[in-house]
Parts: sequence; structure tokens; C-alpha cells
Amino acid sequence: MLRVEPDGPVAVVTLDRPEKRNALSIELREALAAAFAELAADDAVHCVLLTGAGSAFCAGMDVSQFGGDRAHKERLVSSSVACFDTVARFPKPMVAYLNGPAIAGGFALALLCDVRVAALEARMGFPELGRHIPPSYAAARAALPEALARELCLTGRVLSAGEARDRGVLADIGGPGAALGLAQQIAAAPPAATREVKRRILLAGESSWLALLADETAQLEAALLG
Repeated sequence: MLRVEPDGPVAVVTLDRPEKRNALSIELREALAAAFAELAADDAVHCVLLTGAGSAFCAGMDVSQFGGDRAHKERLVSSSVACFDTVARFPKPMVAYLNGPAIAGGFALALLCDVRVAALEARMGFPELGRHIPPSYAAARAALPEALARELCLTGRVLSAGEARDRGVLADIGGPGAALGLAQQIAAAPPAATREVKRRILLAGESSWLALLADETAQLEAALLG
């Protein structure tokens, strides 16, 4: 369900549940957390490119796994926290290639990456608001201007790739080669320098979006575990 393939100093991480539109199951969230922990410790990796298999980047959380007994709910929470926190705090540059729709938690995952490139047919947003699920404002504020973050989280509106590029959500629209080229460009820079830039990005986030992410975690635990 997750492929990690080296391409020189770039590690290409592919969500590989195309039959489920790469929905984030418990197992996939745990695999993502483990993979990013390993990549963080691998000095040969200078940049990560995150993408999806098939026609979607990620359809969000696998809602078929919602519910269950307390032990299952505890795993729901722990896998979610591990996945999103590991990605959010990843110490190296990350590029997301949205090969197709990035919806709900899938959009949040893309926003926690440093730079985004998308296929022309990609769509992105937080439509889970219509199912009474509050979107991740923390992920929105990690990448978006405050006004846009508020708009998307409060309306659930889904953006086309063109509008997303025009409003600064995307760096570019193109094929997978465009995203890989950008990741390779970043990876070609002195790694000590790019890691220092990433350290400063995370330091700035401690008083803003990372603090929001911690609060969202606490709210999730309260809602599911009481």
C-alpha cells in the first residue's frame, strides 16, 4: 500500500491503494509514519516526492474504518497522529505531486508538504465539512494565506488546479516529470543548507500551524476517546 523508491537523492513515496483512491487506512497511515521516520534518518535522501498511484492523489481518510470498539478507536487516533505529525515535522524538503484529486485528509497531507505540483485534472479541498467533520485548519495554515485558509475550511469549496495555482496553493501545473524535476532541483542544493531552511520553517510553525496541529490532535482524542 506504500512504495518508497530512490531516484538519486530524491525518495519517491507513492500511496498505493488505487482501488480505494489512496484513502488513508489505519495501515497506510502507520506505514507512512514509519517510512518518513526512516527517510528522515537516511543521509542519502535530500528531498522527498510524495504522490499517489492511479487516478487520485488521496481521497482522505478511509471512512470504512470509522467506529468500532475502544481499542480500534485508539488505533484510529494513534495512527492519525503518527502519520500527520511525522509528515508535518519532517526535517527535509518535501514536494507533493497531486496526480489527481486531493480531498479532505489527502489535501491536508499535500498542504503539509513544502511545495505542490499538480496535474491539470487535479482537484483539491475540504468537502468533509459537509459531513460535519471540521477540516484541518492547521494544515491549511501551514501552506496558505490566512484568508484563503479560512475560506476553504469554512466553505468546503473544492479548487481546480488552475485556481489553486493562481491562488498560490500550487507552484506549478504539469506532469510527473515537472514534480520530479522540482524535487531533483531542491535535492541538488547543498543538503545542509536546505535542512537549515526546513528547520526555520518548522521553527516558525511552532507558534502557529504546529501549535494548531497539537490542538487538533487533542480535540480528536477527546472526540473519539472521551
